[in-house]
Amino acid sequence: MKQSLVVIGVSAMLVIAWSVGRVHGQLEQVHAQDKVIYATADKADYSSMSPGVSIAPIWGDTAKGAHGTFTKFAAGQDNGWHTHTNDVSIVVLKGAYLYKDDDGEKRVGPGGFLRVPGGHKHWSGGDKKEGALFYEEASGKFDLIPAK
Repeated sequence: MKQSLVVIGVSAMLVIAWSVGRVHGQLEQVHAQDKVIYATADKADYSSMSPGVSIAPIWGDTAKGAHGTFTKFAAGQDNGWHTHTNDVSIVVLKGAYLYKDDDGEKRVGPGGFLRVPGGHKHWSGGDKKEGALFYEEASGKFDLIPAK
């Protein structure tokens, strides 16, 4: 009986220690988000995400959760019909982001804003001459799921 109480006590202490560590880690993430972030698209470090698409992370991690990036589409980029699991919002900085869905087409130029809800089927691409440069923000990790 006494040995069982010791095992239960040690187990409880381990759970408490783990919980405190987890909360501490979450608080560090919250405080990291409290920092001012400044970035310019012309000095960002871009890397290829897929043919014709490059990104420069500003905050967060596109593979793990919410994030913000500068994104470039090459001239004439065609991403085909697809969906994203999470909401995606963009503000175009240069060129034009081309968008289509069942309601029609939109040409989102410099200063234009577009929000695409997660799960919404659409087509996207870049202007045939200039491509597109835009700030993109998503509520969760980035994915592109080809539409059927």
